Amino acid sequence: MSSATQLKAGLAAIDFIFPDQMYEHLSAYLNLLSKWNRTYNLTAIRDPEAMVTQHLLDSLAVLPQIHQLVLATRRQNTSDAFRLVDVGSGAGLPGIPLALACPKWDIALIETVDKKSAFQRQVKAELRLDNVAVLNARVEQVASASFDAVISRAFADLADFVTLAGHLVVQEGYILAMKGAMPNEEIARLPNGWRVEVSVPITVPGLDAQRHLVVLRKV
Repeated sequence: MSSATQLKAGLAAIDFIFPDQMYEHLSAYLNLLSKWNRTYNLTAIRDPEAMVTQHLLDSLAVLPQIHQLVLATRRQNTSDAFRLVDVGSGAGLPGIPLALACPKWDIALIETVDKKSAFQRQVKAELRLDNVAVLNARVEQVASASFDAVISRAFADLADFVTLAGHLVVQEGYILAMKGAMPNEEIARLPNGWRVEVSVPITVPGLDAQRHLVVLRKV
């Protein structure tokens, strides 16, 4: 199966209504990622088909759960844009695919490595992602209580994620941890001030591996 066919089939398999031109925009992002990766080593995955599954579809597969578990219980009667920050964003994952899927969200990408932030800025410019802010900074340097939710694929341990990025979240805000197997031992080590709202399995089209979304709430 070609990467193009794989991407179209994967988008169709996710229970979400994507904007017009979602396929074209994701394809452009994938092309940029492949081009830059040859020089700057942004990601260890180089095969386009593997990128589609392990980067693009893996990033987007959490959307139905975010809408059901987070947006449905967010502050009531607010017309403010949903503010999401992707910590340790790397090549812009999952933040850029989510920004393409949800143009009404305000999404920030926090990344300390200069070349990766430069790539993010290039994608933002070429794809005209007005809802994206690129922050080339350490997470500790970003202002507290700035976001409704924090998301990341980068943290190996939930306690580290909460300790380093928890200050970014408003009271009653969320941390969205994208994990592989169910991280029961990590949950047991969570610091005070956070509770697990839910942990749900995620199905990534074309990926034969465990995925979970762990939703933590600041209390």
